[in-house]
Amino acid sequence: MEGMSNHNDLPPDLAEIEALARAAMATLPVAFKAEAEKVVLQIEDLASDAMLTDLEIADPFTLTGLYDGVPLTEKSVSDQTVKPDAIWLFRRAILDEWIERGDVSLAALVAHVYVHELAHHFGWSDEDIASIDEWWT
Repeated sequence: MEGMSNHNDLPPDLAEIEALARAAMATLPVAFKAEAEKVVLQIEDLASDAMLTDLEIADPFTLTGLYDGVPLTEKSVSDQTVKPDAIWLFRRAILDEWIERGDVSLAALVAHVYVHELAHHFGWSDEDIASIDEWWT
């Protein structure tokens, strides 16, 4: 499988999903890379019960990623930072979608989910996303 170092026929672990997301971050245009690096990247198997409850999502396998923060377009210099902005990627949901789709590499799917969540941080439109993520074109 593309972008994986695991040779034991085991699914990619959290570290491998993180490595794929960081590889996607490295390909961002210079204009976005520095700000993207300020967003904390969290990789978990599935979204927590609290996240699912807040989003009113019953099936954790339907949530592949989540942006947790205040978009740059809504921030003010007078805002008190309570916690850093974060992008959450959910390994098991991503793997399920990857297997179900069967038409994209795992690296491409992780990059897609990462960029989609990063779009929320930047307040990007679909056109903005398309300029970074070919998936949308």
